[in-house]
Amino acid sequence: MKRFYSIALTCVAALLISPSLGCQPSDSGGGTNGGSDAHFEGDGHDHGDEHAHPSHGPHGGSLIELGNEAYHAELVHDEASGSVSVYLLDSGIDKSVAIDSPSITINLSHDGNSEQFDLAAAPVEGDPEGKSSCFVSSDAELGEDLEDAHASAQLVVTIEGKQFRGTIAAHSH
Repeated sequence: MKRFYSIALTCVAALLISPSLGCQPSDSGGGTNGGSDAHFEGDGHDHGDEHAHPSHGPHGGSLIELGNEAYHAELVHDEASGSVSVYLLDSGIDKSVAIDSPSITINLSHDGNSEQFDLAAAPVEGDPEGKSSCFVSSDAELGEDLEDAHASAQLVVTIEGKQFRGTIAAHSH
């Protein structure tokens, strides 16, 4: 009988301890990007009740997480013109974030080749003088490469003196 109580006590203790072992945040020291990843509908990850992620930004584009959701970027590919626009947004994805940089960069690699695309500042209505929340590339190759499922792309942008990197997922239509 003493053995039964000992086993039962061990099982109860294990049950009480086990919930505290799962889903611990990792400190990977990944620099300023805070594990930046784009979030798209159907990515197969679940944040539970943490918070809701919209599947698209206010311009209908794909969202890119910057700095553990300190900021977001929205990538819009206009297939008709071939242009690619990136809008910088706050953590809530509802306000534009204008920066004083003349350009931002997308680093892309595919088929063993690496390329770098600069997107020029294209201020929109409401951006302060000398700042922009929108950046555009009219290079049709960028749009085509971003749709390649085998491509790997990363947005690089500096906001308030900090560099952020966000993974851009391939997006086909």
